[in-house]
Amino acid sequence: MGLLTLPPLYSQEAINPEIEYLRIREMAFSGDYNGAAIAARKLLNAFPSYGDVRILLGRILAWQKDYEQAAAVIDTLLQTEPNNADALEAKRNISLWSKENTAVATDLRVGYSFDYFAKPYSRYWQVFNVGAGHRFSWGPAVAGINVGDLIARDTTSIYATELQFEAEAYPSLSDKNYAYVAYAYSPGKYFPTHRAAFEIWQILPAGWAVSAGINYYYFDRNIFIALVSVEKYVGKYWFSGKCFVYFKDKGPTASFYLNARRYFNNFDYLQLTLGTGTAPDEPFDIQSDIMRLSANSIRLAYNVSVSSKVRLRIGAGYSREEYEESVMRDRFEGSINLIYALKMK
Repeated sequence: MGLLTLPPLYSQEAINPEIEYLRIREMAFSGDYNGAAIAARKLLNAFPSYGDVRILLGRILAWQKDYEQAAAVIDTLLQTEPNNADALEAKRNISLWSKENTAVATDLRVGYSFDYFAKPYSRYWQVFNVGAGHRFSWGPAVAGINVGDLIARDTTSIYATELQFEAEAYPSLSDKNYAYVAYAYSPGKYFPTHRAAFEIWQILPAGWAVSAGINYYYFDRNIFIALVSVEKYVGKYWFSGKCFVYFKDKGPTASFYLNARRYFNNFDYLQLTLGTGTAPDEPFDIQSDIMRLSANSIRLAYNVSVSSKVRLRIGAGYSREEYEESVMRDRFEGSINLIYALKMK
């Protein structure tokens, strides 16, 4: 009968929660994720407000690649402690890990984009692309071919089609750093002959990250554009501010872009981009782009998983562009890209 009067397992009188937390953490670090997750849940049942345990459980679930449940565990804590720095950092890490550990190993990509303006002449520039992506142990990489088609009328009549070959990668340097590396080559006269880019990110606590990089182009001369950015994850939202410095012959000029993204899950999101200045936040892909003086722009992009093997990205944008001193024009753009998984992990 005495056994029936003992306090229940993991009651606040029976254990020291701090000691049990350290024991669970040691279990997790030793690789016993299942045992650690079970013990963490029991400890949370006894101490629901123990935030460190909830963060640890979220990380354990993420290490088991249960990213959706891991994010839900952290979100529960953020509902009561929205400024918990450790929880925000854990949410940021879980989001990154989920993208790095997608089930897709190899994919096929096709896309289409257009860029149009009507002043001082009518110009329609469209690009068709096809390529393939693969996720290596160090990160994802993509290679492909772009087919550019230029139609220019009114003061000039140009009908041209040319090719561009490109490759890009996102190597993971550490659990706090990753990079973007890209190169493209074209034998034509409208694409840049050479295009290269490098950017590196540093992940900071509380959902923050910073980056810096350089973009290089060669048309009939060398062009360099430097960039710096700051990013922040807040729950289901991601915000980014980016500054580009365009090194022109007359001296450097700057442009600024703000991005706001709303995630619906780990992969699907809606993004708004606002920008102003000389340098674009997307690569120059035709020589006439380097002539603009300034622009104010807005873009929307929607990224959605149609199925476990198919992803779709749709985008549209508008710019009010100064192409000559105090002379403005309207510029429109759009794109659609499809990614199909050929091989799953």
